[in-house]
Amino acid sequence: MSSACKHAILDMQGVSFSYTGAAPFVKDLGLTVCEGEFIGLLGANGSGKSTILKLGSGILKPAAGSVSLWGKPLRAYANKDRAKLISYLPQTIDISVPFTVAEVVGMGLYPYDVRPSMTVAEALTLVGLEDKRNSYLSDLSGGEQRRVFIAMTLLQGAGLLLLDEPLANLDIRYQVEIVRLLKQLNKERSISVVIALHDINIALQFEKVVLIQPGSILGVGTPEEILTEERIRHAFGVDVKIIRQPGGKAYISYESNFSRPDKEPGTPVAG
Repeated sequence: MSSACKHAILDMQGVSFSYTGAAPFVKDLGLTVCEGEFIGLLGANGSGKSTILKLGSGILKPAAGSVSLWGKPLRAYANKDRAKLISYLPQTIDISVPFTVAEVVGMGLYPYDVRPSMTVAEALTLVGLEDKRNSYLSDLSGGEQRRVFIAMTLLQGAGLLLLDEPLANLDIRYQVEIVRLLKQLNKERSISVVIALHDINIALQFEKVVLIQPGSILGVGTPEEILTEERIRHAFGVDVKIIRQPGGKAYISYESNFSRPDKEPGTPVAG
């Protein structure tokens, strides 16, 4: 655990995991999520982002190592008690169900015998969908659908959100909306957030980045510390150029890969 972390929410130490009949996919993983953190879990497709989030949420059980939630072994929690503390949103969501927005959001109440103080209407207001409560989920845009499920997790009341590619298949406008919303919830409601993503430029908007390669971590820290040209090349197999603007803002360019069709991806560009 990092010495800078005063209150660890999720702590994964020495975690290994294998899918049936396969070699270890995650090996000796160590990752700590501290109270109030806003973390981007960055890596190429197939690098293990979803597996790490499923291990952290208790959906998958590690073959070795430990996973603790608020200082207690994750497996020691009853399912409903765990759901009050940690919420996992998968990448693939079935939107064909014939439910209204309010009905879907209301599913966040399932861990509770006594309803929490937040109402469905308040959760919808937080994500800006109060006027859509009676609409069917399938009639909403992709960005609105994602916000519906975020409202459901808010109603669930967990202090830690693990979101698997919530920006997938969304256009730029909705990606920006979702990131802004999650940042707002992180700041105003002290909800810790871990978002799996593969867009390097979006990762620059996070306070903390976890960069992974298949089954292991390449680095943990601020985007400035972790997202170096060498590490990005290692994780994604492409050449990049980090371009810094006045004031310290940066963006990642990978244009050189398009102009070198004879090159193997990841081969250093001379000069």
